[in-house]
Amino acid sequence: MIIYTNAGNPFGLKLLICAKFAKKDVQVKTIALNDTELKDMKHLPILQLESGVQLFSTDVAVKYLLQGETPVIQRDEWLEWSTTRLAPALTHNMAVGSRQDPNTKPILNSLVKFLDDCLSRNTFLTGDKLTSADISVWSLLAPDGTLKGAQNIDNLLRWYRAINAMPEVKAALEVLPLKELSFASLKYSNRFEGLHHIVLDPEIIDFEGQVLVDTSDNIAATVQKEEIQAARDSFVAVQERSVPDEKIVLPKVGQKNNLITSALPYVNNVPHLGNIIGCVLSADVFARYSRLCGYNTLYICGTDEYGTATETKALAEKLTPKQICDKYFEIHNSIYRWFGIGFDYFGRTTTAEQTQIVQEMFKDLYAGGFIETRAVDQLLCQKCDRYLADRFVEGTCPYSGCGYEDARGDQCDACGKLINAIELVRPRCKVCNTSPIIRQSSQFFLDLPKIEPRLREWVDKAEHGWTHNARVITRAWLKEGLKSRCITRDLKWGIPVPLEGYEDKVFYVWFDAPIGYISMTSRYSKEWKQWWQPSPETKVDLYQFMAKDNVPFHSVMFPASLIGIDKGYTLVSHIMATEYLNYEDGKFSKSRGIGVFGNDAHDTGIPADVWRFYLCSSRPEGQDSSFSWNDLAARNNNELLKNVGNFVNRALVFCEKCFDSTIPPLVLNDEDYTLLALINRELKGYVHQMEKARLRDGIRHLLAISRYGNQLMQAEEPWVLVKGTDDQKTRAGTVIGLCCNLACLLATLIFPFMPSTARNLYTQLNVQSCHLDADKPQMRIFLPSGHKIGKPAVLFNKIDQAKIDELKKKYAGAQQQPESKPAAAKPASNKQFTSLVEAQKAVDEQAAKVRKVKSTGADKSVWQPEVNILLELKKQLQTLSQPRTSESTAATPAAPTSAPAPETLQSLEAEIAKQGEKVRTLKAGGSEKAVWQPEVTVLLALKEKLAKLTGAPQAAAPASGKKKNKK
Repeated sequence: MIIYTNAGNPFGLKLLICAKFAKKDVQVKTIALNDTELKDMKHLPILQLESGVQLFSTDVAVKYLLQGETPVIQRDEWLEWSTTRLAPALTHNMAVGSRQDPNTKPILNSLVKFLDDCLSRNTFLTGDKLTSADISVWSLLAPDGTLKGAQNIDNLLRWYRAINAMPEVKAALEVLPLKELSFASLKYSNRFEGLHHIVLDPEIIDFEGQVLVDTSDNIAATVQKEEIQAARDSFVAVQERSVPDEKIVLPKVGQKNNLITSALPYVNNVPHLGNIIGCVLSADVFARYSRLCGYNTLYICGTDEYGTATETKALAEKLTPKQICDKYFEIHNSIYRWFGIGFDYFGRTTTAEQTQIVQEMFKDLYAGGFIETRAVDQLLCQKCDRYLADRFVEGTCPYSGCGYEDARGDQCDACGKLINAIELVRPRCKVCNTSPIIRQSSQFFLDLPKIEPRLREWVDKAEHGWTHNARVITRAWLKEGLKSRCITRDLKWGIPVPLEGYEDKVFYVWFDAPIGYISMTSRYSKEWKQWWQPSPETKVDLYQFMAKDNVPFHSVMFPASLIGIDKGYTLVSHIMATEYLNYEDGKFSKSRGIGVFGNDAHDTGIPADVWRFYLCSSRPEGQDSSFSWNDLAARNNNELLKNVGNFVNRALVFCEKCFDSTIPPLVLNDEDYTLLALINRELKGYVHQMEKARLRDGIRHLLAISRYGNQLMQAEEPWVLVKGTDDQKTRAGTVIGLCCNLACLLATLIFPFMPSTARNLYTQLNVQSCHLDADKPQMRIFLPSGHKIGKPAVLFNKIDQAKIDELKKKYAGAQQQPESKPAAAKPASNKQFTSLVEAQKAVDEQAAKVRKVKSTGADKSVWQPEVNILLELKKQLQTLSQPRTSESTAATPAAPTSAPAPETLQSLEAEIAKQGEKVRTLKAGGSEKAVWQPEVTVLLALKEKLAKLTGAPQAAAPASGKKKNKK
């Protein structure tokens, strides 16, 4: 067997120690991540078996090495705890510079305290015998500095020393010495630069004290001499960059060319805050950053106007599709203008250019043999006398484990899977609510299986620039194998198919909408092919911003079409997909009017820049996030007003009053250069995060720079120094001059997020603008001595709680309205059914009633009571469906029984371990929740059975993330 690991990786030590205890002869190979020996495995460490099979999960590997360990369940829980909680917490805590997270310490405190408490009851983690769980945790704590400043952890130290003294551990440390172990090595162990992408869960904090005391005086103690020298060398007058006055931006050979798009918003409604941050605002912030760095940048977007969504809205508003598109295009355009979205071009898909390019692409695919014709079963509503397009039909999701009753004909909003309309269970016409019939119609399909080999090859090369969720979603699609997808529909509102005999059909929206990026670029410039079909010498990076539900269309469908056409089209290099932004305790809903929409933000009186800043700081990058009025006020009042605004205003006002609005001479001392080194760390961190469109982290770094400025003012007290000796006055001038330069840097860093605020600050500083050097991000002199600043003014205003309460009430939405009283919510469920037939009939009737009420567009307050009745009826139906056992009957407490047989317990534990492994395999493979959730349910049932047999309280699910299960 061979252990492949990079130098200093504590997970490699974990594998080696387990191999020593297992008495296995293993060879350790220290290699780099890009080593050809790894082949497709871009993850370290790896245990390669004698058969050639490679195990990349260290937890799976140690269980393979140390087979037969007991107790299985506790061991597995500890292994999961060490990998998913302890390792990320230690990684964040051990980081320095821009990666350092000051919020990690409380989390790590709780984890270490929990570990010490557990070891106070047992010799080892799972009992009296050492297991792979102990080795896993010990290996993570082994690198120097992990327990720095620890106190009152006698049990943990006793356990640590006992393991350290074991012969097998000593033998492993001869191969992989302790002094070489470092959490910094994890940065080079996978494609994600270690574990920094894992978001720590603050809910696990349940310990108020400190077992890990911060032993360093301050962060300045971590600054190296090289950093200080670099700060000295770079703190010189900035060289202004000439910006060519180009009306049309085109890519250039040998330069960075960024083509940026955001998912085209539908014109069937007003965009809400989640839509805005998920697409157009995120792309705008990145585009502004890109221009700030001097990259050739083109930002294209527009409205998606064809498809059944438009027809549905037109029916609802009694307008034609064209009138609906005109109306909502202006609404979208005005909202984005108010938010300060700086498109280079904002267009529409209902243009002659779009029709021409879509039809030409179809002809190319048809000529290349990638289009096939099939007779398709479609739903025909006899009452409406029309074929039902996807958005005109609803029904129950056909996928097992889901069963959502309001799934659309193209996609289920509950499980996220794509659906063919005829697969829906109990379909119904959305217009008249009657059941449609199935009729055949001839349609065109894109032959994805034929393109799949080349698509897979491209994904392998391109996905490194995608967000994690985009990679997972795309891999899930490819894992299932691609199927041909229908690209035409029997509709009138769309681009007609350019083939004789098929003129009555139009292209399906998923096929034509992404081509809108190209057609909109063609309306921006006649030289559009320089962006979309560049010469071999010109490198164009395509950044596409979207919410995660749009990923398959941008990572599979659209690229497959371009690959099939094979005319050198630009393919996406960076997919920037967000999770979902929720509203307070509910969700945004266009149909029900829940949440703050674009025009509402304007009506609040809160400046657009504050909205931009808040939405970016709450951007759902790694997981879903929520909009909160209280959080909006807190971020405005604390981060903007007290931090940035307070620092900038104090510096400029002091310069105006004490130095006649003139930047004094700068005479820096060693402490100033140390401060500049710390600021350079944050500046490098800002650039690093913004290059990857991690906007939240970009904000974190710029706020840290502002805090350093505030700390300098507080520590030096220039208002005191200016009244002292000549040396003290000189020092006061240096401090104020340095702070004014920091203010200029902040104006530059904040510009992508708050362009109006940045321009205001530039005016106060009396400068046109500044730029960033992304290759060498260093603090420079933006305002030299003698520079005259403008008139200082307040940047931000406080948002009072009374204002927030007023806005909360005004935009409460239906989810905040009191629902019906409990007594009124259950009248129909008072009846107790005795037969399955009777209960099923009641459920069907109530479900039909719910659908009828919802189809009228009624408020949630109207239909929620009916839903409550339906849920109660379903509970009764489920109870009647279950076999009656001694466990399910409400009998009187049974008399004590004899202890269960040991063989029964052992077989049940083995079954639990097997089921647990099945769940972990499914999750690790990136399966959908609808696939693994039923297996989790089976696992929990088995654990409950074990708890009843042993008389022990049932443990919480290990991966639930609940507080009560701290492990």
